[in-house]
Amino acid sequence: MFHFLDMENWNRKSHFEFFCSMEEPFFGIVADLDCTKAYQFCKENSYSFFAFYLHKILTAINEIENFKYRVKDGKVIVYDFIDASATISRADTTFGFSFMKFDTNFDIFQQTVSQETARVLETTGIFTREFSYDNLIHFSALPWVKFTSLSHSRSFTMEDSCPKITVGQLSVSADGIRSMPLSIHAHHGLVDGYHVGLFLKRLQVLLNQ
Repeated sequence: MFHFLDMENWNRKSHFEFFCSMEEPFFGIVADLDCTKAYQFCKENSYSFFAFYLHKILTAINEIENFKYRVKDGKVIVYDFIDASATISRADTTFGFSFMKFDTNFDIFQQTVSQETARVLETTGIFTREFSYDNLIHFSALPWVKFTSLSHSRSFTMEDSCPKITVGQLSVSADGIRSMPLSIHAHHGLVDGYHVGLFLKRLQVLLNQ
């Protein structure tokens, strides 16, 4: 499921050590996504737009190795694949953490999202299950807000290196372009702006297909 990175021969070893010495090693970027084609495709095929864009986000994440890195006891492990823990909102305005296993087949993934959403809606509280591994992105959606910046609650005493991705309100411009903000926070010891750039570029390509 994972292997340890050869840190002695890693060209980012000094970067890793530098950022790991900080109380807050995460950095964040917000960018707008063009969702025009993706939204229309989902409507034409009766697909869940939420499941569709989350699948594309995970597809892009799994294609870039640095997003598979996690910090474990001061060392770096490399997972074979990355899944998602998405927040699921309930009718009483609370939410619970879910586990959505990634699959390259969208139909399988959409079924997973549907089943996991239904399960969380039948629970109470924030923790609805145990998480054995941290091969995850922490994902949330804020469909009420078209944000331009975003920060996260974090415990600096807990070893945490999971990327945190949030999407905001889908809006339509006068010329019919549908856009949605995406915030991504990542551990700077593992990921640089270059890798975030790769992720955003690849994600946009996937949304346009």
